[in-house]
Amino acid sequence: MLRGLKNLILVGLILTIATVVIVNIYGEGERIQITGSTTVLPVAQRAAENFMKEFDITVSVRGGGSGTGIAALIDGRADIADASRPIKSKEIKIAKSKGVKPKQHIIARDGLAVVVNKQNSVDGLTLKQIKKIFMGEITNWKEVGGPDKHIIIISRDSSSGTFEAFKELALDEEKYSEDALRMASNKAVATTVARTKTAIGYIGMAYLSQAVKTVKVDGVLPTLKTAGSGKYKIARPLYMYTDGEPKGNIKKFIDYVFSPAGQKIVKKVGYVPVK
Repeated sequence: MLRGLKNLILVGLILTIATVVIVNIYGEGERIQITGSTTVLPVAQRAAENFMKEFDITVSVRGGGSGTGIAALIDGRADIADASRPIKSKEIKIAKSKGVKPKQHIIARDGLAVVVNKQNSVDGLTLKQIKKIFMGEITNWKEVGGPDKHIIIISRDSSSGTFEAFKELALDEEKYSEDALRMASNKAVATTVARTKTAIGYIGMAYLSQAVKTVKVDGVLPTLKTAGSGKYKIARPLYMYTDGEPKGNIKKFIDYVFSPAGQKIVKKVGYVPVK
């Protein structure tokens, strides 16, 4: 009976060890969770697809906005936070209180394109005019050389890094018009502008298409060259954040994004490579 008990204990130990090994092989170490900016989303998605083929590691990518991604990183619900704005001081403070040390990785640059409906006759605006439109001071297209039609403002929602970046770069931190319609993603902004004849909005360059018209800002269109050189004024970096220096599979993914293959993806989706 004693011998049988010893055998049972031995089997139990073997099963315990096996369970630990299985967790190490198939547990969190083999899965990367990425959450955040819809602007960075096209890069993260394509990089994840290629990365999984090369390394056989599961990578889950979700949007939701920069604020959502950073909050998920701080709460331990994401390994990487995509962001189209820098992390805020209050977010850093919350992170530190939870033992999280956000590490910034600038993976690309983007020009925030101002877009209108294809039927709109306006081809260009000054930065000053754009500011007045989005603040609600200019309300009719005829005031900027367009048709005698009321301007419908399409904006991102306040959880978006693109909302914050446009507010800083185009509005000089002034408030958006209360009449602005707020959308949850770049795609939603582009789709709404495409369907609304008198609308104006702003989107990341990866979301530009023939469905909308991109207007010149102070005579300059957002392109890889103008956004990268700073000639196009409404341009900003794009980020990925990790908890401290990335390690293991997370480091592999970040390294992949900075590799020639990863930066080729950045350029292919419409952003400016940083490498």
